[in-house]
Amino acid sequence: MTIQGAPTRAESLVSFIQNRIAAGELKPGDKLGTRQQLQQESGLARGTVIEAVRLLQDRGVITVRPGPGGGLFVAEPSSIVRLGRTLLTVDDDPAGVADAIAVREELEPLVAELAARHRTSADLAELGRLLAVARDAAGDPEGFIRGVWNLHRRIVAIVPNQVLRATYLGLEEYIEHHATRASRSREADNAEYFAQRIAVHEELIRAIESGDPARARAAAVAHAQH
Repeated sequence: MTIQGAPTRAESLVSFIQNRIAAGELKPGDKLGTRQQLQQESGLARGTVIEAVRLLQDRGVITVRPGPGGGLFVAEPSSIVRLGRTLLTVDDDPAGVADAIAVREELEPLVAELAARHRTSADLAELGRLLAVARDAAGDPEGFIRGVWNLHRRIVAIVPNQVLRATYLGLEEYIEHHATRASRSREADNAEYFAQRIAVHEELIRAIESGDPARARAAAVAHAQH
């Protein structure tokens, strides 16, 4: 395999390994090899591989076992929080993350209704751009969920109610702070999963664009139920 850096070679190698884990190619407990083997396979410099291993350890993605038979192993996820058919690996407080998601989803209909009432042409253009970014990330659970989070942050930015906006963004920040990785649940077909999630968000944006508060609220409810 050849890894080309963007923004750095170490970060590119980290993303490559995380994507293999997210896709189910590597499972908890699987051995990645040694640093030397990873260097040979990637063609990267020793210092780059050492930095990538450090980043993976810091994020709880891998563990390093010394001695004979040791090496780099995919870590057992500490906690998993289910978000629809997306699984969030969190570093701590899974109950708190689940509670934050539940509260945020209760706020979604009101956020969508107010966004439909107050959206401007500039808002709609930006929502369309962010939806396209999320759509382009289909196939990558982590990239897609973060694209969707950015889309929802932009929706709530339209809302004039400062308390609602601050509450929603605080919940979103809490969830993102504790989430270390996102992956697709095993039972979800990859193509079907992304197609359905994209369709739900397309309808949400169309409903906001329509300016119909009732349609926007219904789209947000469908989003949460999905």
